[in-house]
Amino acid sequence: MSINGNGNAEFYSHQSDTGDTEGNDTTPLLSNGVQRSRARGASFASSVFNLMNAIMGSGILGLAYAMASTGIVGFCILLILVSSLAAYSIHLLLKLCDLTGINSYEELGGRALQKPGKVLVGIAIVIQNVGAMSSYLFILKSELPSAIAGFLSPDQSREAWFEDGRLLLIIVTLCVVLPLAILPKIGFLGYTSSLAFFFMLYFTIVVVVKKWSIPCPLPKNSTTSLGAYQVSNSSDLECTPRLFILSSRSAYAIPTMAFSFLCHTAVLPIYCELDRPTKTRMQKVTNVGIGLSFLVYLVSALFGYLTFYAHVESELLLGYDAYLPRDVMVTTVRLAILISVLLTVPLIHFPARKAVILLLRGDRPFSWLIHVAATVLILGVVLLLAIFVPDIRNVFGVVGSTTSSCLLFVFPGLFYLKISRQPFPSFDFIGALSLVVFGLIMGVISFSIIIFTWIQSSE
Repeated sequence: MSINGNGNAEFYSHQSDTGDTEGNDTTPLLSNGVQRSRARGASFASSVFNLMNAIMGSGILGLAYAMASTGIVGFCILLILVSSLAAYSIHLLLKLCDLTGINSYEELGGRALQKPGKVLVGIAIVIQNVGAMSSYLFILKSELPSAIAGFLSPDQSREAWFEDGRLLLIIVTLCVVLPLAILPKIGFLGYTSSLAFFFMLYFTIVVVVKKWSIPCPLPKNSTTSLGAYQVSNSSDLECTPRLFILSSRSAYAIPTMAFSFLCHTAVLPIYCELDRPTKTRMQKVTNVGIGLSFLVYLVSALFGYLTFYAHVESELLLGYDAYLPRDVMVTTVRLAILISVLLTVPLIHFPARKAVILLLRGDRPFSWLIHVAATVLILGVVLLLAIFVPDIRNVFGVVGSTTSSCLLFVFPGLFYLKISRQPFPSFDFIGALSLVVFGLIMGVISFSIIIFTWIQSSE
């Protein structure tokens, strides 16, 4: 099983002793330094499906806000740029995989930069997965009260204990997430990750359909139906989509996109799974998977923005509460997203805990005490972040501008420059160098603006 930073799991078959059927001699893959041959059996279509599961996560809920912060054309340009660079950085990882025979992101870091490289990648994966888990628990905190209230009458849900999202989050974490995460093996939950993609498609369909259910200018308040809304005095300008926007909020756009397209820790295991695994064939899987994810992201962000315009919430589903209370489609999509989140958090926790234990204890034998302590510690940190972080865009912004940019842009380019030793005039040398420079510049600028915005807000 392979689990990416967005919290999706992919399963790959047992290793086969046979080689490629296309007649290509490739370097045998290594797992933790042990040589093994590539796995066979996964079709092109199933590999695309696996990669899309790896790509699509909680970031889809923040892309409409990113469009409201950059404008439609600005968002499209940035989305094309980030998705193209993501595909190119995967191209570099695949070349390194064939060159070294390594199928682990951490091991590539070790090959490129020795132990510091392995530690850097491990830390980045821990922070990335902690950020992803925090974003998922944040969704539970914000959406679970509304989901419960949607199945009850207004009198039952008014001032009820379950309206406190933080209390619900603590209960769900202790009763559901912790017991699942503390298990030494949790492979059966990986099969549920295949539902995540269908949930994302359903989410996109609901966003498109509900575009025509909410009038513009947006209602100021409501009672129980659209007919009872009081329309605000907003001008028609509020209902005019903007093509380009540049503000302090725009600093969250690229980090959110980087967070949304990060699948690089899952790419190499999917490569191992692919039938007739060649770099060209896996690159086609990557291009198709990223292309389809791009379309889903673009459609959901566009119609989410055209529904709320400048009033888009940083977590899109929150915007429907005031205008479509107890709507059946919104309630069902909220429930689908919550089920996906609830089952995904334990899966994201596994690689984070593995990386923490590896960084602290190396390859020492399994210890239940260390296992339980690491589980409780990580979930405790994630729970505190989800409770006290006031806005999910902060998770997308900080994690996206730091670890996501490193795993997506900086590390693939840097590792390629260190391992391949390509001459300067070559296209991949220039491309890898550009990835490193772009990732560093984007990360530093975005993170600096986000911190500056926090300071201004506190003052």
